[in-house]
Amino acid sequence: MVLRRLLFALLNDPRLLDRLSEARPIRAAARFTAAALTRGLRLRETFLRELKEEAARAKDAGWPPRPPGPKKGRSP
Repeated sequence: MVLRRLLFALLNDPRLLDRLSEARPIRAAARFTAAALTRGLRLRETFLRELKEEAARAKDAGWPPRPPGPKKGRSP
């Protein structure tokens, strides 16, 4: 409980946050996080584009096949 309050007080100090943000390990972690997020977003966009293209090709090829049933225009 005491440790939590101490950390909360330290992390709400603007001067400490400025000093931490200029530290090399924090900057490296921020760069790594930004790169990972960017890479993930690109992968998602690529995957969705390829999925749409594949679905369009499958639809053009007549997939899914229609089950046999009564034809239009015929009455029993």
